[in-house]
Amino acid sequence: MDMRLALYRLAAAHRLDAEATRRLEHLAGLHDAPAALAPRLQRGVAVLGAALVGLGLVFWVAAHWDTLGRFGRFALIEGVVLAMCAGALWRPAARAPLGLLALLAIGGLFAHFGQTYQTGADAWQLFALWAALALPLCLGVRSDVLWAPWALVVLTALSLWVQAHTGHRWRVEPDDLWVHLAGWGGAWAVVGALDARWRPVTGAGVWSQRTALTLAVGVVTLTALGGLFHEHVGTHYPLGLAVLAAAAAWQASARGFDLYGLSAAALAIDGLLVAGLTRALFDRHDGRDPIGTLLLLGLAAAALLAATVAFVLRRARAQRAMEGRT
Repeated sequence: MDMRLALYRLAAAHRLDAEATRRLEHLAGLHDAPAALAPRLQRGVAVLGAALVGLGLVFWVAAHWDTLGRFGRFALIEGVVLAMCAGALWRPAARAPLGLLALLAIGGLFAHFGQTYQTGADAWQLFALWAALALPLCLGVRSDVLWAPWALVVLTALSLWVQAHTGHRWRVEPDDLWVHLAGWGGAWAVVGALDARWRPVTGAGVWSQRTALTLAVGVVTLTALGGLFHEHVGTHYPLGLAVLAAAAAWQASARGFDLYGLSAAALAIDGLLVAGLTRALFDRHDGRDPIGTLLLLGLAAAALLAATVAFVLRRARAQRAMEGRT
């Protein structure tokens, strides 16, 4: 998009006609297909196919539950896991989609195990085992295709762990503060583990780190909202704001700058602040002028959003200028 706008400015500055402008666009290659389109499209189709086959395997086993028998079901899923791991080792070009299929089959294997034997284990334990057994696979494949779903599995395990240690309910009570803080710590640990600084070890890219970051921000935000709308505002709310503010400060710093991460944390902070203002206004509302209260709330939200956007854009420009000087 920047190249196209630069060409339009150049054409306007030299007063080129339509034909000359088209020739300029042709010379710049704007009408050519992107050079990396074909390999990316092939890889995307392969990854999508692997995801569909993995889900199809789980559904097929469920549909033929009584036909296959216990041994047949386990043999089929375990055979798929072994075959996909061997294929990923043998064919490096197809390593990512085959590894994804193996990761999904591992999850299906644990789901089948829990359904067959009814061990009484909490659901978070199955997800934790899934993540632990898939970790060597992710380290071997070294691709976001595996790290992104792995992050989803780990965050799901953490959420279910919190739910199991809060009376098996999705609640936010003052007595549950330390449980939620432990869940937050685990979520941000996953974000840190997938950071670019560890990329030489993990091979994780930007998409897996952003997946983990989005999930961590969501976990903190939802828990803080639960604390806000408790009968009495709980400690979860100010702590959630503090955690998100620390994350935003890191994402806005020169060392850890990431526009996506800064935007996600800033949006979550805005949402919590607007929610806090909503509670404050309506707790003190005497019922006489609800329209005025809503108008005040809307103006405050718009002003907060405008200030946030201005700050994010200013930091992005400053970071770009700093990178240009270096």
